[in-house]
Amino acid sequence: MGFSTAPTSVVTTPGPDTQKCDLKSRIRVIGQPPQGQAATTPLTASLPAEVRSAVKETQNPAAPGITALNEDYFPEEVLQVVLERKPRAIDFWGEMPYEIRIQILRCLQPREIVRCSAVSKSWHKMCFDGQLWTNVDAKEYYRDISCTSLVKIMTAAGPFVRDLNLRGCAQLWERSTTHWEAISDACRNLLYFSLEGCRIDSSSVYYFLIRNTRLVHLNFCGVKAVTNNAMKIIAQGCPQLEFLDVSWCSHVDTQGLHKVVQSCPKLKELKASETRGWWVKAFLQDMFNRNTLERLVIAHCDIDDEGLQVLLQGEEPEIDPLTDRAIIPPRNFRHLNLSRCEQLSDKGVKCLTNNVPRLVGLQLSQVVGLTDDAFKHLFENTPLLTHLDMEEMEDITNTTLLNLAQSPCAPTLQHLNISYCESLGDTGMLPILKACPGLRSVDLDNTRVSDLVLTEAAAQIRLRDKEGPRGPHLWWKKEEPCKPKVALHLTVYDCQNVTWTGVREVMSRNAEHNRELIISLKCFYGYQDTVNEHMKRVKAGRLESAERLERKWAEYMIATEEAGAGGAGARRRRRRAREAAMVHADEEEGGPRGGRRRARSGGCALM
Repeated sequence: MGFSTAPTSVVTTPGPDTQKCDLKSRIRVIGQPPQGQAATTPLTASLPAEVRSAVKETQNPAAPGITALNEDYFPEEVLQVVLERKPRAIDFWGEMPYEIRIQILRCLQPREIVRCSAVSKSWHKMCFDGQLWTNVDAKEYYRDISCTSLVKIMTAAGPFVRDLNLRGCAQLWERSTTHWEAISDACRNLLYFSLEGCRIDSSSVYYFLIRNTRLVHLNFCGVKAVTNNAMKIIAQGCPQLEFLDVSWCSHVDTQGLHKVVQSCPKLKELKASETRGWWVKAFLQDMFNRNTLERLVIAHCDIDDEGLQVLLQGEEPEIDPLTDRAIIPPRNFRHLNLSRCEQLSDKGVKCLTNNVPRLVGLQLSQVVGLTDDAFKHLFENTPLLTHLDMEEMEDITNTTLLNLAQSPCAPTLQHLNISYCESLGDTGMLPILKACPGLRSVDLDNTRVSDLVLTEAAAQIRLRDKEGPRGPHLWWKKEEPCKPKVALHLTVYDCQNVTWTGVREVMSRNAEHNRELIISLKCFYGYQDTVNEHMKRVKAGRLESAERLERKWAEYMIATEEAGAGGAGARRRRRRAREAAMVHADEEEGGPRGGRRRARSGGCALM
């Protein structure tokens, strides 16, 4: 058989000699003329007629016969705009909406806003916009701001101001009554107004009260210009008043307060310390009939047992023959401050029993005429009591504390002050620490408590720390030591039975590992520097350093006690005490490990 010599490829099959073309190129090469001959046919494909009119054809001088195309991708109008556009700086602050700029300025402090007002006229106008000053509280910067700026703020803010606190702004005394009238004309929508400690004349106070009829909160504490006439204006024009403070206003008495009580049915808090006339039964009877007050502060007033009885039970109440109690609706008092009311005795305080079931805070400090009989049944009927102040009651004994520990209010008690009650000691205080797990502060200054109270307090806080809620333990996550927080503030100034041993017990418990709750201790001034340094290290998480400080301080105290003993070896013991004192002083200052040891030599002996 022979082999076929027919070609293996047809004519239409591309071969190696076939001319290649780039389909993506704009100019397609059709063919090349023979070498040495000129091209007789165009080398490029012609464009359609409708497209050819929009394209400018020019002859290429370098290659005659070849047409070059100046075709653009975009229209000429677009290219012209792109070429004429120039880069410009973007003014973010200028193009930002005005409301957003005001919102940004609200994040600044008032003193910073006043400084920004000096940038330009536009900034000055924006910084004194009333929208920024709806709350003008000058108690934090009243020493740094000038009188002119303060007056400008109040005048510019005007109707936007709702809360105006000028506490301590003594520089406003430089302004005359005319300026006060302008300020009062501008600020006509006040809800909260405080002039505590300001020097102002009576007419200016009247202007503010007359022009602001929607006041809810008024604080005139210590303002001598406030008189009974101001109380009359409040009664006539401020029916929405809920809070009034006229403490230490020497020209205000119950005659002016009586009008306020009659005309302000929403009054809930009244502070009138060192005012006179609390023996007037008509005024007290109206307060009893209103029964709207929740907080009453009448410290150092002339109220007596009969006045307190009328305030709590009314005048001639109906008496239950079986229980010998007044048949009256319960009072709404939640906080009652009768401190330094020297005319009160057990008879008046007994009226609180069964009449104030919602009482939360009771202050009776320096009422020296009270005994245990006044509190015999009081704590049983106040299950919500959290604050109790019985400072400087010389006739109170441990019986009162035992009754308090057994009362229903023991679990809710948080603050207890029995300083200068010299008859109280461990017998009454130990049950309080065990029965009151919510205690946060205890003042035991000048009492007979001993180291047992400090030891029990440390043990109770340690127990509270263990029983407190803790987060789940994740074995794959490394737990960082948490910084402890103070759970109990304990004050034992001038307690003769408290020694360094009890103080050391508190310091030792605070320095334990994995503690979240600790005790803040105020004690004898000779120990306080060491206690403060120890607390500083515990809060910073430097427990090893705190333990070392406690140990060095204990060695110093032991050596000091041994040095005071007589007999043989006294000189050696005194030398050891001096060495221990030097080591303890080094430890308080950071120790030789953290820095250079302080030089203690008295200089060269020869020189």
